[in-house]
Amino acid sequence: MPINRLTADELRERLDRGEPVAIVDSRSRESWEKAELQPRGSIRVPPDDVAGYVDRVPKDRAVVTFCT
Repeated sequence: MPINRLTADELRERLDRGEPVAIVDSRSRESWEKAELQPRGSIRVPPDDVAGYVDRVPKDRAVVTFCT
């Protein structure tokens, strides 16, 4: 499966079109806690425990990883 980079605007366009997209928020705990906003509907996957969360990531749609 190809890996592509998306800008925030491109992701917004996909979401606005209703495309099925899973957003994985893999920011560090510190970055996640300091953030004013979390991506709506995102799946929180701590970067130091990805293996423990793999089963939560949908396999039927594009997956966008959000990190810092």
